[in-house]
Amino acid sequence: MTDKGKYYITTAIAYTSGKPHIGNSYEIVLADCIARYKRADGYDVRFQTGSDEHGQKIETRAIEEGESPKEFVDDTAGTIKHLWDLMDTSYDRFIRTTDPDHEKQVQKIFKKLYDQGDIYKGAYEGMYCTECEAFYTQSQLKDGVCPVCGSKVHPEKEEAYFFKMSKYADRLIEYINEHPEFIQPVSRKNEMMNNFLLPGLQDLCVSRTSFKWGIPVDFDPDHVVYVWLDALTNYITGIGYDADGNSSDMYKKYWPADLHLIGKDIIRFHTIYWPIFLMALGEPLPKQIFGHPWLLQGGEKMSKSKGNVIYADDLVDLFGVDATRYFVVHEMPFENDGVITWELMVERINSDLANTLGNLVNRTISMSNKYFGGVVADKGVAEDVDADLKAVMTQAYDKVEALMDQLKVADALTEIFAGYKRLNKYIDETEPWVLAKDEAKSDRLSTVLYNLTEGICMMTTLLAPFLPSTAERVFAQLNTSLREFDTLHTFGLYPSGNKVTDAPEILFARLDKEETLKKAEEIQARQREEFVAHQEKAWTNLIKAGKMTEEEAAAERRALLGSDAAEDTDVIDIENKPEISFEDFEKMQFQVGVIKSCEAVEKSKKLLCSQVQVGSRTLQIVSGIRKYYSPEEMVGKRVMVLVNLKPAKLAGVLSEGMLLCAEDAEGNLSLLTPEKPMPAGAEIA
Repeated sequence: MTDKGKYYITTAIAYTSGKPHIGNSYEIVLADCIARYKRADGYDVRFQTGSDEHGQKIETRAIEEGESPKEFVDDTAGTIKHLWDLMDTSYDRFIRTTDPDHEKQVQKIFKKLYDQGDIYKGAYEGMYCTECEAFYTQSQLKDGVCPVCGSKVHPEKEEAYFFKMSKYADRLIEYINEHPEFIQPVSRKNEMMNNFLLPGLQDLCVSRTSFKWGIPVDFDPDHVVYVWLDALTNYITGIGYDADGNSSDMYKKYWPADLHLIGKDIIRFHTIYWPIFLMALGEPLPKQIFGHPWLLQGGEKMSKSKGNVIYADDLVDLFGVDATRYFVVHEMPFENDGVITWELMVERINSDLANTLGNLVNRTISMSNKYFGGVVADKGVAEDVDADLKAVMTQAYDKVEALMDQLKVADALTEIFAGYKRLNKYIDETEPWVLAKDEAKSDRLSTVLYNLTEGICMMTTLLAPFLPSTAERVFAQLNTSLREFDTLHTFGLYPSGNKVTDAPEILFARLDKEETLKKAEEIQARQREEFVAHQEKAWTNLIKAGKMTEEEAAAERRALLGSDAAEDTDVIDIENKPEISFEDFEKMQFQVGVIKSCEAVEKSKKLLCSQVQVGSRTLQIVSGIRKYYSPEEMVGKRVMVLVNLKPAKLAGVLSEGMLLCAEDAEGNLSLLTPEKPMPAGAEIA
């Protein structure tokens, strides 16, 4: 394979506040697909991931668990590493920010920046989000809460060290303008430029004194290094950076990073703070930072309190490692959020993995055994239909390569499966079972089966970075080995006369949807019980530590448990409407709908326009819920719909039904959704 040089890829290091859900696991799987692909493509790859283990939130979580912060992060980092290993990721280092070599370099970096005048001592007063470990001004808040995660913020005032961000702002703006590939997708770049850089940067708080769980500032031990200066520097400390100028050969070889792969929620820290820190240190900037979208559960962000969290290990237990890898990568668009549901998982596995791929491999091997005793030989009896197949196979690498270079990984995977679909079509075109009935066409039949086997080898070589275990199983059954990428322009390298296995295995079994959904319900019920039990323990420990009052705990308990924990006073009386007859009620048709797309109505501040699938039809419904739901949150929701309401125009937009909501005493609205997964169109009676 041609040597294409070095390639250093990193993920964001996972925050050790708890077990990562599948949306977090998506990032490590995506990075692993890229890393494996680059290795196969001739690059010397360094792949780093890890865990972010300091900060006020960690200190609080440790109190909730009744542990020391170090005990807590040891446990959580172990959980994270286990999940990354379970997902068959091929990282070279799992760095922890509690690793001694990292902590030492962070202290040296802080001192270097202080000595050269980039860091100075002052005091900070502002609104702080513990969840995000971030300060915000009043103008940056969204409806009085954190603009990123929606959590409550509280005022903080303390002595702190600050970094002079404005000193480097113009230089960073110039760099971004001169390197359009630096921040991807482009929408993320525009957001950073328009919302942060161009309006002007404030100096950044880089130390804290209100908690102790962090790396001490060695020349002022009342301060600990603020989490982002600590966490971001892992990308260089993990490969041997030394602030005193004695960096390792590994650092000199691999830095700058070729790709920082991160979630869109932390793009600001990586594309503004991190480049400026590097400029101050005199180090090159990473070549590219990609802010990937989120993987949403049914259109919503995953939340333990909502009971909609999906974890990688639960998916693996139900579907297997490679099926889980396939789904999370395939379903994530380049720029927009992806959606994961149990139903969609079943659909994808049955259609793509069991049918398109698994059935193709099984049929090809079975026919080779049935007609030729497992011997696959190229007899050279070609027909016109073969030329198109060979063209698709030999052009696939170039198409996949172009997509991977653009980080359109889901599209690359789709292109590979287009190759498998072409092979299935070739079976329909050549009809091997018909050829087998004519002994004179035996050589043509042999050639057809050879072409199928060769095509499977070529496509599966490209599939290997995405589904490594599946690729190994395919090649084992075909009794050959993985190809090198630079051979994929050549058709016909499978050894003629080779013998495939006489006992083909099922790669992916078809799943029963109802049975799978029942298991999913059991998983989510268990998770909900575990979360409630954990919260009870957390409230008890926080009260003991003086971090929470009994009243605050009671309020959180009611908010979490709803009616199960409500007091007698938590009721609302409304004015009774006139009685209706059963015949009147029967005139109304209520059904479950699934929101396929949603957008804000331009002429209104209150309205959202949703395309709602109800059975086999799609209704356009306008609802006055924009204050409570964003269009992104709406997509994928299962809602209750009045479908036979007379159509009407709202703000000039046609509405063909009504979404049902509940309203509290303050006028806040909440969409009514089925308690259990129900199909689109299910009648509500």
